Formats: sequence, C-alpha cells, structure tokens
Amino acid sequence: MLKHKDLWAMHFPEFIQCGESKIDSLMESAILVNIPAGQQVFASGSQCENYLLLLKGSVKTQLLSENGREMLLYQVRPGDSCVLTTSCLLSGDYYPAEAYTEEDTSAFVISSHAFYRCLEQSAFFREFVFKNFAARLSHVIGRLGEVVFEGVDWRLAKELLSANAEVLKITHQEMAIKLGSAREVVSRNLKQFEEKGWVKLSRGRVTLLDKNALKRLTRSKE
Repeated sequence: MLKHKDLWAMHFPEFIQCGESKIDSLMESAILVNIPAGQQVFASGSQCENYLLLLKGSVKTQLLSENGREMLLYQVRPGDSCVLTTSCLLSGDYYPAEAYTEEDTSAFVISSHAFYRCLEQSAFFREFVFKNFAARLSHVIGRLGEVVFEGVDWRLAKELLSANAEVLKITHQEMAIKLGSAREVVSRNLKQFEEKGWVKLSRGRVTLLDKNALKRLTRSKE
C-alpha cells in the first residue's frame, strides 16, 4: 500500500518539489479518504470545512431546481480541486450546489484551518490554489455560456463526440443532466439525429454512425 508521501509524489509532485516546510506540514496533516460511488460529497446550503484534492475517481457537481431538474456544472477529475469548494472557503459562503461521486473516489482532505494558514504563509500554495481556481472557473463559465447561448443540437453533438467512443452507454436523462436540458428535448434531438442516420438509439445506448456529420454540425456554429 502506498504511503501518503508516495501518493503526493504521484498525483501532486509539485508539492514534493516545492521544498517548503509549511507545505511539508500541510501534506502530513492531510487525511486520505476513500468515498464509494454514488455518495454525496456536499449538499446545497452546507458549510465548507475542507479543501479536497482528488487522487482517483470522479465527482460531479450539479444544480438542482425546485421542480427536480438537474444541471451538471462540472466534474472533478484526478489532479483537480473543486472550484466551488475553493470559492466557499475563500468567501465563507455556503455551498450553492451539490456534489456526488460518480465512481469510487480517493482524495486528500485538507482542513480549512490548514488551508487558511498555508494560504497566508506559502506563496507556492497561493499560486497553486488560485491557478487551479481560475482554470476551473473559466471552464465553468464556458460551460454556462454554451447552455445559455448555444442550441441543444450543437451541444448534444459536441457531447457525443467528446466521448471518443463509437458506443456511448448513457440514458437520455443522464445526457440531459450533462447538457443542462430537459430529457424530452434531448430525446427529440437524438431522434432527429437517428432519422438523419447520424446515430442509432437503443435502451441506454447511443451508437455513433456518422461522426463527420456531427462534426459539421459543431463547426457550423463556431
């Protein structure tokens, strides 16, 4: 079994290479947690008490409307930090969204006390936190811009192509959450794609038949 320092070296080598005693203390104080798939990481309205750095797995962060409609904001992957967690720690606000693990997930948990202390005392840690925050925030804003300004057909084609697979194992409801749209709208657009011969639909699956046509659709609105 790998020791904490080995995991830091494997997933966040810049922390090891930094050489600051404050960062060494931060790494020693971090707690390794293993979270099973489908478990809630934080809830809307809850207080943020820790800074997380993902080692393995995936966490989805989503908004939930009063009528139960879900919208995926972003996913946290290995090597990432969560933009909402960083934002809530910096502002003192409560979480405005919820997050769940999509698969078995491992992460380093850094207490808010250690986070604030290191943020104040370490130039390296400040740069790491704000660079990650800026990059993730830019991604979220870009995604929201697509939801607001781009048509569902364009976003659907882009999502299908991004999987880099011929067959996608995904339901219409899951695709709707990814796109921030209604299931009925996604189903209608997928049916239109199928009628054009671009995809083939089956229960819980979408088979891509004409990627070039999907690519032309995404390029037509760039």
